[in-house]
Amino acid sequence: MTSTSLGTTEQLKDPNYTPPLAKAIPLGIQHVLAMFVSNVTPAIIVAGAAGFGFGSNSPNFPDLIYMIQMSMLFAGIATLFQTIGFGPVGARLPVVQGTSFAFIPIMIPLVAGKGVEAMAVLMGGVMIGGLFHTCLAPIVGKIRFALPPLVTGLVVTMIGLALVKVGIQYAAGGVPAIGKPEYGSLQSWSVALVVIVVTLGFKFFAKGMLSVSAILIGLIVGYIVAFAMGMVNFANVGRAAPFALPDPFHFGFEFSVAAVIGFCLMAIISAIETVGDVSGITKGGAGRKATNREITGATYADGLGTAVAGVFGALPNTSFSQNVGLIAITGVMSRHVVTIGALFLILAGFIPKVGAAISTVPIQVLGGGVIVMFGMVVAAGVSMLSDVNWTRRNMVIFAVSLSIGLGLQLEPGALQHLPDTAKVLLTSGLLPAAFLAIVLNLVLPEDLTDEQTDEIAGGHAGHAGE
Repeated sequence: MTSTSLGTTEQLKDPNYTPPLAKAIPLGIQHVLAMFVSNVTPAIIVAGAAGFGFGSNSPNFPDLIYMIQMSMLFAGIATLFQTIGFGPVGARLPVVQGTSFAFIPIMIPLVAGKGVEAMAVLMGGVMIGGLFHTCLAPIVGKIRFALPPLVTGLVVTMIGLALVKVGIQYAAGGVPAIGKPEYGSLQSWSVALVVIVVTLGFKFFAKGMLSVSAILIGLIVGYIVAFAMGMVNFANVGRAAPFALPDPFHFGFEFSVAAVIGFCLMAIISAIETVGDVSGITKGGAGRKATNREITGATYADGLGTAVAGVFGALPNTSFSQNVGLIAITGVMSRHVVTIGALFLILAGFIPKVGAAISTVPIQVLGGGVIVMFGMVVAAGVSMLSDVNWTRRNMVIFAVSLSIGLGLQLEPGALQHLPDTAKVLLTSGLLPAAFLAIVLNLVLPEDLTDEQTDEIAGGHAGHAGE
């Protein structure tokens, strides 16, 4: 039996094993570093879409800091639901939870330009969607058949494609700056490009934790460059409180059919994503398949973590795939290591000065980071699609779903005569694409012949030539 400073081979594969604290604490911090940027970014994007404003003079700027603070706090709490658990809740595995990117295409149409008042609708959707997600736990294993790589790969690709516009806007100076002379300036792009170049350099030419934390390092270097260029203002850090408790129903609660339908449908996708992450953890860390109890417990924790987060003004939580990769790299399966990381997140969530410090990052610096992150989301979707058997049938399903989903996202005016609820759901692009892919995959016969698909393709080509 091989032994290392962290423990024996068998111990490292055991989720209940705790390495020596001198090793466990740095390993826990590693998990926080790997997910930190991705965890707080959705709150910044949603707040920006709602029009909170990133300047200290904005009346809703304290709400932005609060959302960043809650992102950290409830990522930590949801992670404890997974690692420690209670009753049927929790996988009791090293599953790191964080704010989900997947829901952003649904959230932006709900809040776009509507200010803080729209957040009550958003939180209503988060809470009800989280409870619905919890109800999926007993049946999640049985619905996986409806979401093969063709569907999940398309959905992940669509999520990335929906977000790349945000990355470009941020790199150019932020959505609120459109129409102003400084939008798209050389200064803005130079800072964003520094982040991209440094991130790529560390991702491909460094090893271990330096490679895993490439985006964080890129943001730090970009931040230093922005500071040297006079783009950083620390005034808000001094004004932020040293300690604050979460505020129940900070944004209120409002029921909206569009929000509830959107969050519940996305909860299905998120639940399947968590199943994949749990399976990846047990395979990469222990060389075995995940048990039904682990998968069910992880889904319970996913949904409950989201519902509780919504009560306090935080966004939906999900398992973080980058931390699954980190477990495979370190070979440490200990859930207690991840618990230590969760405690650091919770501590940061109680300190508004941390949120205020994050808010000092210029939007252009964040833009460089999210261009890479959202591009990686698209790449992850393409990677999932590589597992698809590309028969003519599957090509037709993908083509129709992507064309309609992406087309509605690019041209929302095409739906101007629909009711508001339908308009919000369809212009996300993500939901119609996912719905079509799932339905067509279930309805179209597997034995769709080449002659039939040639006829479909030929018909379209004929119309295109007219």
